[in-house]
Amino acid sequence: MEISILLAEQILAMFLTMAVGFVVVRIGLFKTEDSRIISNMVVYICNPCVVVHAFQIELTDDKIRGLLIAIGMSVIVHIVLIAGTAALSKVFHFNSIEKASIIYTNAGYLVIPLVSAVLGEEWVFYTTAFILVQTVLMWTHGVKLIGQEKDMNIRKIITNPNVIAMLTGIVLFALEIRLPSVIDSCVSGFGDMISPASMMVIGMVIGDVDLKWVFGQKRPYLICLIRLIVFPVIAAVSFAGLERMGIHKDAEYILMIVLIATAAPAAAMVTQLSQIYKKDSKYASVINVMSVVFCIVTMPVMVLLYEMMIG
Repeated sequence: MEISILLAEQILAMFLTMAVGFVVVRIGLFKTEDSRIISNMVVYICNPCVVVHAFQIELTDDKIRGLLIAIGMSVIVHIVLIAGTAALSKVFHFNSIEKASIIYTNAGYLVIPLVSAVLGEEWVFYTTAFILVQTVLMWTHGVKLIGQEKDMNIRKIITNPNVIAMLTGIVLFALEIRLPSVIDSCVSGFGDMISPASMMVIGMVIGDVDLKWVFGQKRPYLICLIRLIVFPVIAAVSFAGLERMGIHKDAEYILMIVLIATAAPAAAMVTQLSQIYKKDSKYASVINVMSVVFCIVTMPVMVLLYEMMIG
């Protein structure tokens, strides 16, 4: 109960930050296009710094086993999401934007700052598992789904800043190399900026969107129901069962982190890819906005459900 309350408070605080981004665009201090600069800073500087800093911990067998568990669970989650979405599509006839919005979450923007604030910086280490799995799938399966590309873009995967940061962090972690204090302070300082900066971006993006029109659309409610409730409930129940099996001494929090990532709103990257491949980016942004607003309630509820089942 305590963690779910802390999560709700943190999401609300992040929502208020998003509201600031929304307001500054509405009153004309900034334009929606200006968010691209902040977005690039988050993607290319803040997020990689958080990831590298997360690996600046002591190398232990427990940490290695915990990371492998997190990676394994993240792979299984994505398999279920892809297969489940394909099965549901036979009934609801999802288009490519809807499928991608259900499968891929905004884990990069939301999960790292949430885990850091609610559980502590030492647990951010395990968030890299879900982000790594999703990054690889996004630039392979996701690109093929949205852009109908046949060839896998290996170059984009390898050169993705977050993948480079993870590989760098893993090397430093494995070799037990610690960054000099001055560099570490710089890296952690950029990392501390990720939460307000990322939420400002989301707020600025929707600053010139007619919210009345957004919430007047009917189809996105179904997508949000599946993205924020159906699959996260399945994950919560499954993870609670695994936690009771005693697979790791920190299984409660490792699995909770994967659950938080699973219960996150639709990925902002879906909108960006829709723009690149000239798909319906406006519809993708509608789903993204609605899921971000609804997750203020749904994410804490999913964590509460998980806590109740393991308690």
